[in-house]
Amino acid sequence: MPVLLLNDDDVRARLDAPTAVRAVRSALLAAHEGGLHAPPRVHADLGGGELVFTAGHLRTHKLFGFRAYDTLVGAEQLVAVWGTEDGRLRAVVHGDELGPRRTGAIGAVAVDAAARPGPIRLGLVGAGTQAWTQLWAIRSVRQLDEVTVASRRPERAEAFARRAGEELGVAVRAVRTVEEAVRGHDVVVVATNSAVPVLDADWVSPGTHVTTLGPKAVSRHEVPAALADRADVLFTDSPAQAAGYGEPHIFPADRMSALGAILSGAAPGRTSPEQITLFCSVGLAGTEVAVAAALCDG
Repeated sequence: MPVLLLNDDDVRARLDAPTAVRAVRSALLAAHEGGLHAPPRVHADLGGGELVFTAGHLRTHKLFGFRAYDTLVGAEQLVAVWGTEDGRLRAVVHGDELGPRRTGAIGAVAVDAAARPGPIRLGLVGAGTQAWTQLWAIRSVRQLDEVTVASRRPERAEAFARRAGEELGVAVRAVRTVEEAVRGHDVVVVATNSAVPVLDADWVSPGTHVTTLGPKAVSRHEVPAALADRADVLFTDSPAQAAGYGEPHIFPADRMSALGAILSGAAPGRTSPEQITLFCSVGLAGTEVAVAAALCDG
């Protein structure tokens, strides 16, 4: 069997949101059930930067592989997948599309698991790649009654809204303030690189689901620590990875459930419409292998 070689254009053309969501949902359940072995990130010092590896062995899928990216110059990423039955290399995915789309799919699974049932009003804080792939994936699991987006630079929010209409067929309204993208929404996605909180915990309405994608360390965090105090359900895609960062998170580890456990019913998710749920996205290692493998089957 020839090795499948894919670049960013191939990923954009071949990977649809439902496929990505199914792949990561399966991997998240496998992680809970012991079918995914995903160690913490490995950091190789390059002098002035690092080469970072995330690896995973999906026993349930008979696959293993890794993702590699650097912090030296910010070069393109690489994902490689092998089959465990014959040890043959199955796919190599080069470029920056797979990672964010995998993260978007994880966020969509979290929204579907923890947001209130039915159509949603979605607020996006940030107008970059991560916000885009969250919208790309969430629209495949929930009907979107309203979408707003706020950015530190208003022109970026406006460009995001135009692109969403043109490429996704989703009506998005650019708003001037973060508060407008948070108050009164069913789901809020915070996707920034801010070192200081970009919102006030009191802006989050009862019943809202919040996903935070950006910095969450004690020294720099995009959402306030008080938001965890308000949250009735606090969860992450990988408690081990969340605990494996060099600096402690602002969220208490002893309160964080695993998304896979919620999906399986082993841990409680939302139990009432008024609860606030908070998802700490860290990017479960091995999920990128699952998505790359799904591309092989596409």
